[in-house]
Parts: sequence; structure tokens; C-alpha cells
Amino acid sequence: MAFPIDIHIGALTIPSHLIFEMLAYTLGFRYFLWLRKRQVDTIETGDRIWILVGAAFGALLGARLVGVFEKPWLFSLTLPFLLYVMSSKTIVGGLLGGLIGTELTKKIIGVRTSSGDLMTYPLLLAIMIGRVGCFLAGVEDGTYGIASTLPWALDMGDGVQRHPTNLYEILFLGLLWLFLLAVERRIKLADGARFRIFLASYLLFRFCIEFIKPVYPFALGLGIIQLVCLAGLMYYWRVFFRPTSLFIPSSGVPV
Repeated sequence: MAFPIDIHIGALTIPSHLIFEMLAYTLGFRYFLWLRKRQVDTIETGDRIWILVGAAFGALLGARLVGVFEKPWLFSLTLPFLLYVMSSKTIVGGLLGGLIGTELTKKIIGVRTSSGDLMTYPLLLAIMIGRVGCFLAGVEDGTYGIASTLPWALDMGDGVQRHPTNLYEILFLGLLWLFLLAVERRIKLADGARFRIFLASYLLFRFCIEFIKPVYPFALGLGIIQLVCLAGLMYYWRVFFRPTSLFIPSSGVPV
């Protein structure tokens, strides 16, 4: 297996990363629409559209902002700064930026109901599909792991056997998906609990897996993504320290 693995049509080369990124956006959104038809959405269509717009704007801004500071040594390149900003993005920044954009939009339009539950499984699907593209891009994507001697380590295109961190993430997200489904079959979750479990779990996973990625340490030996993950985990501290707040007991009132 030689990385990057792209699609070649005659003299034309189509990056697999681009294809899977577009598939992630398209299939994730289609899955969201499909779920919305099958489930009761307590948010009116007009308000839902505004929330999606706010989430998209926040995600775009957050993904670019965190992405720019993920590799600050690239500031010195001769590429125009705007081009560098547009080419830099990260899922963690996108998720937290989307969260901030969503909450600000809801405050403006007066929506108090949680809006994230319906987006949880589409986000899981989209991230998994996107990570396939990241994996196929090899070291060109910049999301590869550090050198490893483990039996499943792979040469991602630079002659070094590395942790296939993208595959780790796909596996984690698949297990998280199954976990959420299993929990919801047995326990009635409070409004917004599904999304909080998803995002808190993902932030904890990303904080940990960054230790086996080549990162630029900003503070305390941690990279920018780890610091952002810590900020998000502080916001969602109740998921870990007050898990009963996620469930609706027999009384029908969340603890």
C-alpha cells in the first residue's frame, strides 16, 4: 500500500481526501434530514435552519482558527497568509466553534430546547467518512501518528512506520456509536444528553491520542488541540462527574 492513495483517471489525479470530505458533508447532512423525518423534532423548521446556519458559521470559523495555531511554524512559509488560513482546519475547532455558533444563534432567536441530539449520529458518520480520506492521504494530510514499532504500524508515505491514528479514530467513533445506541435502548436520556456524551467523549479521545501525534507544544507540553479539548471538557464536566444528570429517572425529572 503506497500513500497517498488517490484516484487516477488518465492524466487526471483526484485526491481521495477531497472526495471523502465532500462525501462526509453530503452523506452526513442527508442522514440528518432522514433522521429528522423519522424522529420528532421539537424545534420548528425555521428555527432549525437558523441554528444550522449559526452552527455552520461557527464551525467554519472554529476549524480555521484552531487549525492555524496547530502548526505555527508554517507561518513563515511564503504562502499568502489568507491561503494558509483557508487550508488549515481541524475537527475539534469545528465542533466547538459549531457549538458556540449554535448556542449564540439559539439565544438570539429564543430557542431553549437542546438542538444537538439530532446531529449526533450524522456527525459521527461524517467524521468517520472524513477520516477515511485523511487516512488515504497519508502524511500529506498532517493527521498521522508518530513512529511506532507495533505490528499494525504503517508507512504513510514518508518511509517511517507510524501509528495509523486515523484508523484509531474511526474505530473509536464506531464503538462510541454502538455505545450510544446500547445506552438509549436501556435508559431514557435527558434532552441534549446524547450530544453531550458524544462531544465530551470525542474531546477526551482527541486529548489522549494527540500524545501519539507530532504536535507543537504551546503550554504544559500540550498542543493547541489538547488545550482546546481541555477547555471543552471543562464545559462538559458534568458528563463525567455527574453522569446521573444525563438520565431521566422514573420520576421523569433529570437529576
